[in-house]
Amino acid sequence: MNLLARARLVDMDASHLEMVLNWRNREAIRSVMFNDGIISMEEHRKWFEKTAQDPRTIVKIFAFDDTPIGLVNFTDIDKRNGKCYWGFYIGDPDAPKGAGTIMGYLALNFIFGEAGIRKLCAEILRSNERSLRYHERLGFRTEGIFKEHVLKNGRYADVVAMALFQREWLDKRREIEKWIGGLGL
Repeated sequence: MNLLARARLVDMDASHLEMVLNWRNREAIRSVMFNDGIISMEEHRKWFEKTAQDPRTIVKIFAFDDTPIGLVNFTDIDKRNGKCYWGFYIGDPDAPKGAGTIMGYLALNFIFGEAGIRKLCAEILRSNERSLRYHERLGFRTEGIFKEHVLKNGRYADVVAMALFQREWLDKRREIEKWIGGLGL
């Protein structure tokens, strides 16, 4: 069966709250976030209620074989200038190999296709080499570095600004499709 047919993005709703909070509070995920503190259910509910009312934010759950395994969010959506930011993670530690790339593929098709965005921006901790490589594999390019930008573990850390344009994604997408086709899950 085609891997992309087994994967989908669905809108996050209140039924996902506990699962997403458990994912977000996992050490492997928290450690690479700008805010790496433990989040309470009350804080999480307030975040969800705020995002649900914010037309500049879209939060999606990534499901594979109808099992939720990750989250993608788009923030600061600026329709006038056709740009926004994204964040994401695979929350399920038992997710199949390649799930992150499939999630990225679906997310990029959504934001550049359905949402009509022309530029997707990302800010990544410079120490998060895995995420930097992931972005590069999807076609993102470095636009700059914010020196000593966020406080992490008592020290200020650099943040890498990256972006991907819709026109670049249209070319890169074919390469990703071939890679996904070769996974054989």
